[in-house]
Amino acid sequence: MQKQDNPDRYLSFVGIEGDKNSQELIALLRRHIDDPGKNNAFWEKFKEKLTRVGQPDVNGGRCLDELFLVHSYINNIRELFEEYEDLEALELLEQVERESC
Repeated sequence: MQKQDNPDRYLSFVGIEGDKNSQELIALLRRHIDDPGKNNAFWEKFKEKLTRVGQPDVNGGRCLDELFLVHSYINNIRELFEEYEDLEALELLEQVERESC
């Protein structure tokens, strides 16, 4: 039996705060992509996707969430955090990837 303090996503998502952690990760990401000096066309498109989170009526019936976007763009997100040496964000990204992606 698995220890409660070390959840395993392959057995159950019980004890994993995937939604909360991905929302916190997006907040850390926005510190960078909302800065005009760090932004580019890719991140502008990504921010457009963020505006459609939880709104299937504006996304062709498909309901996006932060975890889906993190999972879909994890390498781009990691690259940005590495570029700006954001260790706090990288640590949370590793946790989200390990637990939820």
